[in-house]
Amino acid sequence: MPARPLRIVILAIVAFAGGLLAARALLMPSRVELPQTERATVLPAPMTLPALELIGQDGRPLGADFFKGHWTIVFFGFTSCPDICPTTLATLSQATRQLADLPDQERPRVLLVTVDPERDDPSHLAAYLRFYDPAFLGATGTPDAIAAAAAAFRVPYVKVSLPEGGYTMDHGSGIFVVGPSGGVVAYSSAPHDATIIAHDYRKLLAFEGASS
Repeated sequence: MPARPLRIVILAIVAFAGGLLAARALLMPSRVELPQTERATVLPAPMTLPALELIGQDGRPLGADFFKGHWTIVFFGFTSCPDICPTTLATLSQATRQLADLPDQERPRVLLVTVDPERDDPSHLAAYLRFYDPAFLGATGTPDAIAAAAAAFRVPYVKVSLPEGGYTMDHGSGIFVVGPSGGVVAYSSAPHDATIIAHDYRKLLAFEGASS
């Protein structure tokens, strides 16, 4: 399949995946009123994640409880990405700086899960992420492990051959907020804005505090 039709297909899948999350938020009953966010779709109950067999940028397994007890913003991308990934990571770096006044336990970690494990080994991820923020985390794994992680977050991706040789990756560009329970609590589609991300994140904190 030519690259252009593939990109059309993946955009349709991205829209469908985002619609599933939005529908979940609208149809599930909520005990408290959902926060009025600017961009994020807030889920009335966390979306449970399975145990993911991913490897961190330090070469160690993330572990089954990686998400438990922390706030984590998750983005799927790859280090050879020419535009979306660098822009999103720079935006997330700006957003986390705007949240620096929060207590340690409320400040979000940022995790990049690669969709290109063939090229993105742990050391390559670590060097790439340091450019944006030394605190950013990366995850890779076997192709099957990456596919399982992407499926758990409803993130589509596909390998696309380039006319001049080699390949690139088309992938969903949304970001996910995983709460301390270990489940996804919100999703935001692109385009991303640092101030809006920080604003919506503070709303999420207040919401989680009110509903706990």
